[in-house]
Amino acid sequence: MIHPKLYAGCLISLILATGANALAVPDSGKDNRVEWTLQQNWPTAGKTLDMVHSLDGKVVYILNDQQLVQVFNSQGQLQGSIPVADGVSAIDIAPQGEKLYLIDNKNQTFSSIEVSFVVDVDVSGSPFKGPANAPVTIALFTDFE
Repeated sequence: MIHPKLYAGCLISLILATGANALAVPDSGKDNRVEWTLQQNWPTAGKTLDMVHSLDGKVVYILNDQQLVQVFNSQGQLQGSIPVADGVSAIDIAPQGEKLYLIDNKNQTFSSIEVSFVVDVDVSGSPFKGPANAPVTIALFTDFE
């Protein structure tokens, strides 16, 4: 096998997405030419039907039997849930993670959903104009080094 550690990493990611609260795999182990070490384990809601992770490893999408796609960050913190139709049975994402793809076998449809994330930017100590407690803050980044 050309990339045994990559294969083991994918296998561990798949095992972690099973939704079991108990550990689905021992903390570490070795069998023949495969070694593993449990990196993370977090609970999911419902039975997991499918999962996919972003290429950069920062986001994991888990489709469950409660018609939700749960979105987790790499630390296992739930970022939000996207409600989906009852027939959605498979998910995937675009290479850059900007779209979530849904396969609905019950209604025989394919859906593409644009996904974006709210990011908190700490602007404390930055110069500003106007009232400090304004409901909207516009941040200007001028240094891109």
